[in-house]
Amino acid sequence: MEWKTKASLIKRAVNSTRPGLQSQLTMVTDPRPGHKTYAEMKNNCKKAGVLVLCFPQKSAFCLVLTRRTDEVKYHPNQISLPGGQCEPEESPLDAALRETHEELGIAPKKIRVLGQLTPLYIPPSNYCVYPAVAIMDHPPAYNPRSKEVAEVIEVPLTHLLDDKNILKEIWPLHGRNVSVPFYLYEKHKIWGATAMILAEFLDIIRPILKNQLA
Repeated sequence: MEWKTKASLIKRAVNSTRPGLQSQLTMVTDPRPGHKTYAEMKNNCKKAGVLVLCFPQKSAFCLVLTRRTDEVKYHPNQISLPGGQCEPEESPLDAALRETHEELGIAPKKIRVLGQLTPLYIPPSNYCVYPAVAIMDHPPAYNPRSKEVAEVIEVPLTHLLDDKNILKEIWPLHGRNVSVPFYLYEKHKIWGATAMILAEFLDIIRPILKNQLA
């Protein structure tokens, strides 16, 4: 199936079927700090937008992740989706596009937004994150901002859809031992809010890409 056809199917699926919290909680840490949901906190949180940005790469379909530097205020050295905090009077989608341009050098005009995923509340930083699904018709040319982005990671969607790449470990977090599920890609452990957002996206696109998993 061609990329444009798959993109059209993904757009339709994102805008019609959103499993939301049910999918997100499959990748939540246990116990989860804060125990608050987006519905409870949406009027009392800082707002941010991120992109699940996909593109064709040879015979695969990939998405863009970044490894944050140790200089950023929140979630240093973690794997994240491109995006960031909303400026005053800025929508989460506009913030996601602006921050993707600032972080990675990808101009908004090269990105086509397909739809929105379910917002997610992140207790440690008190952010409500609004994810959007977007595509590019060609692999991006990156110009990463070195103070924020330590590494750009392109992950094949089929890798994330393969359950054998979902692992779980006990980590010391927030002063106690916590069970942490994560997607393993090469040396990278994709966990926390990023993994929770991806879990919903992957559940949505699984039927579309299932033939590639054989």
